[in-house]
Amino acid sequence: MAIQQEIGDKGEQIAANYLLKLGYQILEKNFRAKRSEIDIICKGGNTIVFVEVKTRSSTKFGHPEEFVDEAKSAKIIEGAESYLMERDWNGAIRFDIVSILMSGSKNEIKHFKDAFY
Repeated sequence: MAIQQEIGDKGEQIAANYLLKLGYQILEKNFRAKRSEIDIICKGGNTIVFVEVKTRSSTKFGHPEEFVDEAKSAKIIEGAESYLMERDWNGAIRFDIVSILMSGSKNEIKHFKDAFY
């Protein structure tokens, strides 16, 4: 497995644990639909939250959350629409980014709620 893939997988696990500690219920991980993948789908209260996890080992090229561009968010929205249609969900939804900066044994986690739509 490539090093970047390992970092991404580890970041997704850190994000899932973080969300669980905040009281979210994890519904899906790595949900795929059409041309999109959603890292984590969870539920907080009566809201389904679609979470994009971005993990980096340094800020040399920018902060992790800066790598969610318009094209990426459009793909996530497309996948979310499929998920919602499959489950006939008509309630509240939200799109978040969980940014993880891994440096040594310390991880910096930032949670951006309502990051895009």
